[in-house]
Amino acid sequence: MTLELERGDDATVAQSQRSRSEHTAPLGPKVLRLPGVYRPQEDTMLLAREYLRSGLAGRGSVLDVCCGTGYLSLVAAWSGAPTITAVDTSARAVWSARANARLFKAPVNVVHSDFAALDPTRTFDVVLANPPYVPWFGADGDGPCAKWDAGADGRAIIDPLCASASRLLAPEATLLMVHSAVSDPDRTVAMLTAAGLTAAVVAREHIPFGPVMRSRAAALREAGYLLPEQTLEEIVVVRADKR
Repeated sequence: MTLELERGDDATVAQSQRSRSEHTAPLGPKVLRLPGVYRPQEDTMLLAREYLRSGLAGRGSVLDVCCGTGYLSLVAAWSGAPTITAVDTSARAVWSARANARLFKAPVNVVHSDFAALDPTRTFDVVLANPPYVPWFGADGDGPCAKWDAGADGRAIIDPLCASASRLLAPEATLLMVHSAVSDPDRTVAMLTAAGLTAAVVAREHIPFGPVMRSRAAALREAGYLLPEQTLEEIVVVRADKR
């Protein structure tokens, strides 16, 4: 089994170091990643920057949903969050996140679980989520990126997360979720609003296609999700507050 080092965003790392209060070990630019685990990319960094600039950094308990390498958990830890739980259904992601937590001496409890299976009485002050969001038209579990499959509309994980958000959030708590505009952020805002949360898109960025989007671009164009010559996608961060 090969262990890979993945490079993070130095500006995000530096901002997290400026934001943190009492942690003693710096968050370096590289994290450990087993093959098949989603690497920190532009969507990860956009969500991390929004977390750091939003006033949420260092606030209470944090839940990192679909944690992958645990990069967002590390940012939360080095920003001063006292309690961090990271969850992922991928055993390789859980291994990677635990290894990174140990490497950086971060107080992160990594759980091999679906967020929906967490203790229903437990709530969090901040929920960070970078779920799979690229539409996939193959059979369930088919293809090299099965752990990143998000259903034909890209919302196989987003919709259940929206439905669970109010339960996961403590009073006065906040969800930050990043996903592609291909996966209908208006629907995300509508679902969160219908659940009684105050929701809006708070950050947008156009980026070159990542590896998952590139691998599925032809099918997405055929299905009408992408324009014929489109090579950039818009990613957004949706914020939802529980009053």
